[in-house]
Amino acid sequence: MVSVNVPRLVIAAPASGSGKTTVATGLMRAFADAGLAVSPHKVGPDYIDPGYHALATGRPGRNLDAYMCGPERIAPLFLHGAAGCDLALVEGVMGLYDGASGQGELASTAHVAKLLKAPVVLVVDASSQSRSVAALVHGFASWDPEVRVAGVILNKVGSDRHEAVLREALAESGVPVLGALRRVAGLNTPSRHLGLIPVAERRTEAVAAVAAQAAQVREGCDLEALLALARSAPALPEEAWSPAAGRPGPVAQFPAPLTGRAPGVVGRRSAGLGAPPAVAGGGWAQPDHGEQPSAPRPVIAIAGGAAFTFSYAEHAELLTAAGADVVRFDPLRDESLPPGTDGLVIGGGFPEVHVADLSANAPLRKEVAALAATGAPVVAECAGLLYLCRTLDGKEMCGVLPADARMSERLTLGYREAVALADNSLAAAGTRVRGHEFHRTVVEPAASADTPAWGITHPARRLEGFVHGGVHASYLHTHWAGAPAMAHRLVAQAAARA
Repeated sequence: MVSVNVPRLVIAAPASGSGKTTVATGLMRAFADAGLAVSPHKVGPDYIDPGYHALATGRPGRNLDAYMCGPERIAPLFLHGAAGCDLALVEGVMGLYDGASGQGELASTAHVAKLLKAPVVLVVDASSQSRSVAALVHGFASWDPEVRVAGVILNKVGSDRHEAVLREALAESGVPVLGALRRVAGLNTPSRHLGLIPVAERRTEAVAAVAAQAAQVREGCDLEALLALARSAPALPEEAWSPAAGRPGPVAQFPAPLTGRAPGVVGRRSAGLGAPPAVAGGGWAQPDHGEQPSAPRPVIAIAGGAAFTFSYAEHAELLTAAGADVVRFDPLRDESLPPGTDGLVIGGGFPEVHVADLSANAPLRKEVAALAATGAPVVAECAGLLYLCRTLDGKEMCGVLPADARMSERLTLGYREAVALADNSLAAAGTRVRGHEFHRTVVEPAASADTPAWGITHPARRLEGFVHGGVHASYLHTHWAGAPAMAHRLVAQAAARA
């Protein structure tokens, strides 16, 4: 095994709301503007921050989630994303030591920093404190001796005098101040019911905001000292993750994909897969071609655009490596699926914000319903689930599922453990996965009475989602790097139609 040396920093904070996304994104853009190839990463399952990271760096934002992917995959996934880069910046999640509820450090920023052997820079909201900042930083720096809190960036500083008091106090802590940023009105990214508004919905404003964040960071941070700190990180004795080598890990073990055809179910080009047996309990992107096998490559269409912005970069990479041509389409703009679509992936996003426009695109809704009716593999997560319902907030959707969706005041949020209760397009019966839920909507009924998509086993037992012909739809977000056989299974079933 060859050790790999990637200069890297983890940008963390004592708590949410400290400004770490603003600072991390500004740092990414500032270093990129200086001519460095910057690899952006985000701890945890969040989809929105990586969109801003991608805008800042020109590279895909990638998640490092030790709960969904397993701690053993964090360094390999990091090295995969950071290949060929001069610097990697990892934005943390919540407070430095906050992780999966009730499971110690698992999936916390501190946990990921230790797995990456990366120095941590703590972003501290100094707006309502002076000398107390030293006690705060000392506590975070000394809590876990395996976590190297190697610098502080003071955020929301009120004045030169305020900054001087803060620096004087921190001089006794032994943790150097690497930046001090003034309070600037309007610099932060606007939020709504599920956090920040995605880049895809405000691209012009987002471009200007990221540039402003970079300008503030250049003025207030010691970029040379930060880069020197990043270069002090030791080499990682790991091999980079590869989508072509997709290894099922300890979180989820999968049987071989289904390959049979169901009589009487006719696809567009050949017979498709029938319903799995129940078990108790703005234009198309061009396909990304890998090596060409002798058999036809199935076309997997992935929904995108402003309504469906939630997708992990590794999913498309895994599908391509498994033998598919991956093509993206926008349900807000495109009136038909990409030519030759054999399978469909509709991930998360905000269909509730764009419900009128989605409903108005009747030609595409009808085409999605027609594809699902052939038994083609259709995988829908959260927003995709809503889009496949009969209605969303009273507006007509695709009508693939016998359910209706609506907005709710209640936030559903957290990690989940689940088991597949029936063979389906994504997993074989008995497959165990870890995932994440994050929504303010309700689907009625919440699950199919005959073939639910998942049985949630933690934190509370319940049925979730729908298996309906070739459709697998649920609220559960999964990361296929932690269960790569799901991508292979999806491609195998789509290939049966190609």
